[in-house]
Amino acid sequence: MEISWDSLNTAIRSCTQCGLARGITNKVPGQGNPHARLMLIGEGPGAQEDAQGLAFVGAAGQLLTRMLGAISLTREEVYITNTVKCRPPNNRAPSPEETAACLPFLRAQTALIRPQVILVLGASALKVVLGPDKRITSSRGQWTLSKGVWILPTYHPAALLRDPARKREAWADLCLLRDKLAELPEKV
Repeated sequence: MEISWDSLNTAIRSCTQCGLARGITNKVPGQGNPHARLMLIGEGPGAQEDAQGLAFVGAAGQLLTRMLGAISLTREEVYITNTVKCRPPNNRAPSPEETAACLPFLRAQTALIRPQVILVLGASALKVVLGPDKRITSSRGQWTLSKGVWILPTYHPAALLRDPARKREAWADLCLLRDKLAELPEKV
């Protein structure tokens, strides 16, 4: 069965597969270029994202926008989403059951976009994308090629706000990302 953006977003908006759908203001499916070469996957919406229905619009989102700009990318050129589409209470990490409930949505988004590169933002997203045994401190900056897509984990922008000393490592990861995008052929 072929899926469209309209049917996918309708399914996300109507989803009640887990308890996260209760008590939220907005679902946050993600946004950006539906034909992007680069897809960014974070953990889950925070308070600002829940209020606006948009991914990465709070303080971490503002840092992410600056990070992308530092390698000459705009938010409009990429697609930004999260592993879960509803805000976990008190900004806690999503449970394995919650991420499992949203995984079909993330897979459908990836199938529709067909990105060349995925930037995984943070430990929770890393576990969903590359496996529960992965650790961000040992996986960040390491490329994985999966199903023809290059995947690079890095720190979540919120972690960089809490621990600015990690920004140097995150910058190294962004340079790797910039170089990989430059070496790959333009998406057709």
